[in-house]
Amino acid sequence: MREQIRIYTINKGCLHQFVEEWRGKIRPLREKLGFRIIGAWAVEATNQFVWVQRYEGDKNWEEQDQAYFASDERRAMEPDPARLIARMEQYFAEPVL
Repeated sequence: MREQIRIYTINKGCLHQFVEEWRGKIRPLREKLGFRIIGAWAVEATNQFVWVQRYEGDKNWEEQDQAYFASDERRAMEPDPARLIARMEQYFAEPVL
Protein backbone atom coordinates (compact mmCIF):
# COMPACT_ATOMS: atom_id res chain seq x y z
CA MET A 1 0.00 0.00 0.00
CA ARG A 2 1.36 3.38 -0.98
CA GLU A 3 -0.02 6.72 0.02
CA GLN A 4 0.91 9.97 -1.60
CA ILE A 5 0.57 13.43 -0.12
CA ARG A 6 0.11 16.23 -2.64
CA ILE A 7 0.49 19.84 -1.62
CA TYR A 8 -0.58 22.42 -4.17
CA THR A 9 -0.04 26.13 -3.73
CA ILE A 10 -2.91 27.68 -5.64
CA ASN A 11 -2.82 30.97 -7.50
CA LYS A 12 -3.98 33.82 -5.30
CA GLY A 13 -7.73 34.17 -5.21
CA CYS A 14 -8.36 30.80 -6.91
CA LEU A 15 -8.46 28.35 -3.98
CA HIS A 16 -12.23 27.93 -3.90
CA GLN A 17 -12.40 27.58 -7.69
CA PHE A 18 -9.68 24.93 -7.60
CA VAL A 19 -11.50 22.99 -4.86
CA GLU A 20 -14.67 22.90 -6.95
CA GLU A 21 -12.82 21.77 -10.08
CA TRP A 22 -10.89 19.14 -8.10
CA ARG A 23 -14.16 17.79 -6.63
CA GLY A 24 -15.93 17.73 -9.98
CA LYS A 25 -13.14 16.59 -12.30
CA ILE A 26 -9.97 15.27 -10.69
CA ARG A 27 -11.37 13.27 -7.79
CA PRO A 28 -13.97 11.32 -9.81
CA LEU A 29 -11.44 10.37 -12.47
CA ARG A 30 -8.79 9.36 -9.92
CA GLU A 31 -11.35 7.14 -8.19
CA LYS A 32 -12.54 5.67 -11.50
CA LEU A 33 -8.94 4.65 -12.22
CA GLY A 34 -8.47 2.89 -8.88
CA PHE A 35 -7.05 5.58 -6.62
CA ARG A 36 -8.67 6.05 -3.23
CA ILE A 37 -8.83 9.58 -1.87
CA ILE A 38 -8.03 9.46 1.85
CA GLY A 39 -8.70 13.13 2.51
CA ALA A 40 -8.40 16.65 1.14
CA TRP A 41 -8.00 19.99 2.88
CA ALA A 42 -8.02 23.65 1.85
CA VAL A 43 -5.57 25.81 3.83
CA GLU A 44 -6.74 29.36 3.27
CA ALA A 45 -3.93 30.92 5.33
CA THR A 46 -1.33 29.67 2.84
CA ASN A 47 -3.56 29.35 -0.25
CA GLN A 48 -2.81 25.63 -0.39
CA PHE A 49 -4.74 22.50 -1.23
CA VAL A 50 -3.49 19.31 0.42
CA TRP A 51 -4.72 15.84 -0.41
CA VAL A 52 -3.78 12.25 0.23
CA GLN A 53 -4.43 9.39 -2.14
CA ARG A 54 -3.74 5.66 -2.09
CA TYR A 55 -3.39 3.10 -4.86
CA GLU A 56 -3.57 -0.64 -4.22
CA GLY A 57 -4.22 -1.97 -7.72
CA ASP A 58 -2.41 -4.44 -9.93
CA LYS A 59 -0.11 -1.90 -11.60
CA ASN A 60 2.65 0.00 -9.89
CA TRP A 61 2.00 3.60 -8.83
CA GLU A 62 3.90 5.19 -11.70
CA GLU A 63 2.08 3.14 -14.34
CA GLN A 64 -1.33 3.97 -12.92
CA ASP A 65 -0.47 7.65 -12.48
CA GLN A 66 0.66 7.77 -16.12
CA ALA A 67 -2.57 6.05 -17.14
CA TYR A 68 -4.49 8.81 -15.36
CA PHE A 69 -2.69 11.60 -17.22
CA ALA A 70 -2.89 9.73 -20.56
CA SER A 71 -6.62 9.01 -20.24
CA ASP A 72 -9.01 10.64 -22.67
CA GLU A 73 -10.98 12.07 -19.75
CA ARG A 74 -7.93 13.80 -18.26
CA ARG A 75 -6.73 15.18 -21.57
CA ALA A 76 -10.25 16.49 -22.26
CA MET A 77 -10.52 18.47 -19.00
CA GLU A 78 -11.29 21.96 -20.16
CA PRO A 79 -10.37 24.21 -18.62
CA ASP A 80 -7.52 22.24 -17.11
CA PRO A 81 -7.57 22.58 -13.29
CA ALA A 82 -3.74 22.56 -13.32
CA ARG A 83 -3.83 26.12 -14.66
CA LEU A 84 -4.71 27.24 -11.12
CA ILE A 85 -1.67 25.60 -9.48
CA ALA A 86 1.34 27.82 -8.83
CA ARG A 87 3.46 25.13 -7.15
CA MET A 88 3.10 21.38 -6.74
CA GLU A 89 4.77 19.06 -4.21
CA GLN A 90 4.31 15.28 -4.06
CA TYR A 91 5.61 12.88 -1.42
CA PHE A 92 5.10 9.21 -0.69
CA ALA A 93 4.45 8.58 2.98
CA GLU A 94 4.44 5.53 5.22
CA PRO A 95 1.96 5.27 8.09
CA VAL A 96 3.45 5.38 11.57
CA LEU A 97 0.25 4.66 13.55
